[in-house]
Amino acid sequence: MDTTTILFILAIGFGFYMAWSIGANDVANAMGTSVGSGALTIKRAVILASILEFSGAFFVGSHVSETIRKGIISPMVFQGHPMDLVYGMIGALLAAALWLQLATYFGWPVSTTHSIVGSVIGFGMVVGGIHAIEWGKVVSIVASWVVSPLMSGAIAFLIFTLIRRQIYYKDDPVAAAKRVVPYLVFFVFLILTLTMVFKGLKNLHLHLGFEHALLIATAIGLLAAIISHFLVKRIPTVVVTRPSEKQPPMVVKGLSNIIKQLEKMIHMARGDLGSELKRIKEEVVVAKDSASLNLQAERASAEHQTVQRIFVYLQILSASFVAFAHGANDVANAVGPLAAVISILSSGLLSMKAQVPIWILGLGGVGIIIGLATWGWRVMETIGKKITELTPTRGFAAEFAAATTIVIASKLGLPISTTHTLVGAVLGVGLARGIGALNLRVISDIIVSWIITIPVGAAGAIVFYYILKAIFG
Repeated sequence: MDTTTILFILAIGFGFYMAWSIGANDVANAMGTSVGSGALTIKRAVILASILEFSGAFFVGSHVSETIRKGIISPMVFQGHPMDLVYGMIGALLAAALWLQLATYFGWPVSTTHSIVGSVIGFGMVVGGIHAIEWGKVVSIVASWVVSPLMSGAIAFLIFTLIRRQIYYKDDPVAAAKRVVPYLVFFVFLILTLTMVFKGLKNLHLHLGFEHALLIATAIGLLAAIISHFLVKRIPTVVVTRPSEKQPPMVVKGLSNIIKQLEKMIHMARGDLGSELKRIKEEVVVAKDSASLNLQAERASAEHQTVQRIFVYLQILSASFVAFAHGANDVANAVGPLAAVISILSSGLLSMKAQVPIWILGLGGVGIIIGLATWGWRVMETIGKKITELTPTRGFAAEFAAATTIVIASKLGLPISTTHTLVGAVLGVGLARGIGALNLRVISDIIVSWIITIPVGAAGAIVFYYILKAIFG
């Protein structure tokens, strides 16, 4: 077996391994909140995500890939030395896939794009030196670590706060939901249609201007809102006999704040005043517990369960759009380097763009599905259950905020990471209920994993580049 054939086999194997790792880690971005909130079982999430991810990857995945992913290195570095790019890309695929598998094992949601970019930086510096790297691009990627979660977190916070005040804090939540849901459906279809145009379908080169795309999205949103209006009207009214002492949620929150202030004053007070404040605090605690028990019974009531069921459908819809868009875009992290290697091995020439054969897109789609089905549950559990407790309304707020952030960032040209966007949105939903609703230890682990993704990928790619060059060079 000659060297070219061996390298060809290695490239296909590591490309498939990378696609498997993408499925195991990144697909949880789309389905993690749905599983965590109970909107979907893991089995149903895997089936739904498999269909949508493969469809996105196979039918609208890029048929032309940049030779160097994300323009991180000038291709001129490899002019006259195309085999250096082959060794580097094969090493980058293996390094990125190994890091993604390790992160998945620990349940860390990391960016697959940043993983492959870090790997490309590693072998690029070895071949062309530190000046061969487009550091401006690298800085924009690092900026996305901050931009993505902050923007989506703020939007998720606002959306969930709006839902609580306009639906759950009302005396008749079901009637409030019937009024509010058509408006939500309009904005959901508006944003998700724009997400598809700007993110999920960009590889079809539709070249729609923003105004034209907005017009189409508005029309689709209005149609969906009208249909949803007639559908929610059919939901039966829930008759509830309310206890006379039922208190609004804001009363419970206010009592909690009073208790915190009293505790501070007790520590500072002197003499008999401290004892008197303790007695007052005990009475407020009793009042708060009584109101909380009443509120918990209210939240477990039939009307609140009805509202949650409405949001199950909205959440699944949001997750489906995100999964399709993810398959269309992030499959390039596996098939892009693979296509570059196959193009060079077939022609012996280095080109700026490499054609992606249809079978490579299929290989990437299958790899993503297998990764999701075998290890996808690990990161799903982190996003859906370990960061904060999710319900269908909270999960919907997070998914919708992530999609909204993707559209805004795409329009403004801001650097964005789907992974960081979704994690930030989940954090925003948790913060809407107070810092105590967040698992800070899990969050700190995730942030550390983001920071080390690029250097770990770079180090791994350098090692594998030298090994491959020593064997085949």
